[in-house]
Amino acid sequence: MAPFHSRPSARDLRFVLAVAVFMTTAAIAEARYGGGQFSPVAAIVSEELYSSLFLHKDDAACPAKGFYTYASFIRATRRFPKFGGTGDLVTRKREIAAFLAQISHETTGGWATAPDGPYSWGLCFKEEITPQSNYCDATNKQWPCYPGRSYHGRGPIQISWNYNYGPAGQALGFDGLLNPDLVANCSDTAFLTALWFWMTPRQPKPSCHQVMVGEYCPTTADAAANRTAGFGLVTNIVNGGLECNIANDARVNDRIGYYRRYCQVLGIDVGPNLDCAHQMPYS
Repeated sequence: MAPFHSRPSARDLRFVLAVAVFMTTAAIAEARYGGGQFSPVAAIVSEELYSSLFLHKDDAACPAKGFYTYASFIRATRRFPKFGGTGDLVTRKREIAAFLAQISHETTGGWATAPDGPYSWGLCFKEEITPQSNYCDATNKQWPCYPGRSYHGRGPIQISWNYNYGPAGQALGFDGLLNPDLVANCSDTAFLTALWFWMTPRQPKPSCHQVMVGEYCPTTADAAANRTAGFGLVTNIVNGGLECNIANDARVNDRIGYYRRYCQVLGIDVGPNLDCAHQMPYS
């Protein structure tokens, strides 16, 4: 006897349609920027959406005008396929929103009364303006500084210090200690260093990726320091020494503002523990 097949439900049809739209969007993005490994991020963040999030990145007033292209962003994500590709759709969107929020704060050109609001001005800067030092930790013998080089903040995450430029370059295939300026001169390299920082745990810190996709397992020290999973812990990883364990810090609030906007655009909730006001920073 032939098996009985019921008519598909409306829910089944919606699921099939959603999958079809997802695959079509991904295929279009991959065809346009394509070749090489598939980027799950392209299925969530289209070029049109990317432009709407960063409305003013190519304004004449922004020093990074023309630098942070969508194509460079997507090419960089292919090197890190777990970014935006881990967990269910909400988890994936939340990680992408968190990453874009952090890099937006690091590179913002916005202010409280800026046109279109302060959270439309991410990716305006590509390197730190008037750095206070050359960010060389001379005590670090594993990643020694080159004379005359400055390891100030560059790129979307504003990577800083010789002990970050060295391993980032090693992982990505360039000499970060000898040629740190490449991060501000090559948009692909700039995004790659940001994603390297995001994806790479550095003891005692977990990676930002681990936190946002639910892979973070607090140590005894983490529990004692109230380092609970959420967007606030990502801020702690990025710049906790200056911004965490402080009530109502304006820099933390700016990061949260960007994150809320991007989550809203992507149609998801922000999740728990947005700030790090009661978290001890990592030593």
